[in-house]
Amino acid sequence: MKRTFVLMALFALLGLQHTASAAIIKKVAPSFWWAGMKNPELQILLYGDNISSSDVSISSEDIQLKDVVKQENPNYLILYMDLSEATPQTFHITLKQGKKQTVIPYEIKQRTTGSSEVKGFNSGDVLYLIMPDRFANGDPSNDIVPGMLEAKVDRNDPFARHGGDLAGITDHLDYLSNLGVTAIWLNPIQENDMKEGSYHGYAITDYYQVDRRLGSNEEFRELVEQAHGKGMKVVMDMIFNHCGSENYLFKDMPSKDWFNFKGSYTQTSYKTASVQDIHASAYERKIAVDGWFTESMPDLNQRNRHVARYLIQSSIWWIEYTGINGIRQDTHPYADFDMMSQWCKAVTDEYPEFNIVGETWLNSNVLVSFWQKDSKLAAPRNSNLRTVMDFPLMEQMNKAFDEETTDWHGGLYRLYDYLTQDLVYADPMNLLVFLDNHDTSRFCINEEAARKTDRYKQALVFLLTTRGIPQIYYGTEILMAADKANGDGLLRCDFPGGWNGDKYNCFDESGRTTKQNEAFAYMRKLLQWRKGNEIIAKGTLKHFAPSKGVYVYERKHGNKSIVVFMNGTDQNQTIDLTPYREVLPGKTAHDMLTDSTITLGKELTLKKRGMMVLEF
Repeated sequence: MKRTFVLMALFALLGLQHTASAAIIKKVAPSFWWAGMKNPELQILLYGDNISSSDVSISSEDIQLKDVVKQENPNYLILYMDLSEATPQTFHITLKQGKKQTVIPYEIKQRTTGSSEVKGFNSGDVLYLIMPDRFANGDPSNDIVPGMLEAKVDRNDPFARHGGDLAGITDHLDYLSNLGVTAIWLNPIQENDMKEGSYHGYAITDYYQVDRRLGSNEEFRELVEQAHGKGMKVVMDMIFNHCGSENYLFKDMPSKDWFNFKGSYTQTSYKTASVQDIHASAYERKIAVDGWFTESMPDLNQRNRHVARYLIQSSIWWIEYTGINGIRQDTHPYADFDMMSQWCKAVTDEYPEFNIVGETWLNSNVLVSFWQKDSKLAAPRNSNLRTVMDFPLMEQMNKAFDEETTDWHGGLYRLYDYLTQDLVYADPMNLLVFLDNHDTSRFCINEEAARKTDRYKQALVFLLTTRGIPQIYYGTEILMAADKANGDGLLRCDFPGGWNGDKYNCFDESGRTTKQNEAFAYMRKLLQWRKGNEIIAKGTLKHFAPSKGVYVYERKHGNKSIVVFMNGTDQNQTIDLTPYREVLPGKTAHDMLTDSTITLGKELTLKKRGMMVLEF
């Protein structure tokens, strides 16, 4: 008896304790949970050889085993537990098959004080988007991990892994803080154990594991803690629409209805406008939403309640475990509307100040607005998604600063005209605004565009002073250029200086060219000025139709305001200030761009492509 007890204790210490010939458990998801969550239900997915015939029991007296769900595949069991009375503890889940039994220790942790009060990102923040594999290699020892399917690092191949990792980002937190960003958005860091193309992270093979070539779960949590210590938030990229074909949930499906089209590859049309199109056929909607991105990215069926709970729990697990401040949800309209709405609500019920931004890549503000929380266009349905991505404004900005502005079209008139339509949005301040990202051509599409200093400066001023939550793509501060026509891999080039032996180190002023330092300094000035600026974070927006090519708008909060004058022409312009008196409360103002005092008489002269950001 004593010997048996000792053996049982030893197996428990090893994580999974079982008798001879008992089932081998390959996955327990999630591997632990917390007491005191607002939603007391816990789903535990067990994966192991032929476990579905097991009788299941648990050792805890204050946890209720509500349901044991078998799947078509005998290698799975899904347990549902009620933790409403649970205290922090380690209990045993016992699977019994005749005389054989497997005992699985399971921990319910104590929540960190204040974890439910995590602050999300908002219009006072500026997000800096990083593709971890391409930013900096802080730990070369994890470049190749034995046993993973893509055992190759080749920086000369734009579609191969390059070796960037979490340690590289952690090493450069001071650089980001000095630049002035307040939040870091990371492209997916969860495991992508795929045979090829695994560098970008969008084919997840384990929803609860950081890719080992980027680091560990613990390293990610430490990165978040260090970022918080420097006053920066962290946003995590997630993908619920699809996973990677090497995910165990697809390779050995619990049941065919875990994936759309019963796990058979059927290509999406990408035409997600059909979701809100009142004229769309049922077929158009189904093929858009249920179709697969590619054969290597199976499309998850979020209408399956077990799939839905698995995905929802995985996101809450990462928030609770790491303290992240936000989630960017990839391909949001491609997933089931109702399930995604439930997910957004479940997250914000647990973390009221948390924020989620959905990738809503649609070609008009009307279509984008449908996906925002409280949209009248979606009523009576509600997405519960606070922030959507303003792709139509991105398209306008990529044209506006190259063109001549007239009183009726072109140039800055594009921006004015687009913003006059903000009434379609439930909350314009919760739009993510950006010049580019990892899926688009860079704002500096080529070297010629990078040399246009006025274009760059005007775009940054507008981006950082208009309504919404700005996002900057890594490398914009040093004029990194790329055209999507040349392939996605080139949009995601290595940041110069992120690898030992790089010819140039653009993390350091001495490693940048004169032009790059000018661009960096300009962005830094704007970002540091914007940080903590309540006029920009909370202020109303009032604007005037362009006149003589000059666009004027005001941001106002309380008795303080900022007024932007922007000349969208290649000629000096002198304008009459009479039409703008309602936003000019004083006879003088401070121009933050030049740190000078501007006298506001009858007229104001702006140089070609010139700007003023006046503070009152």
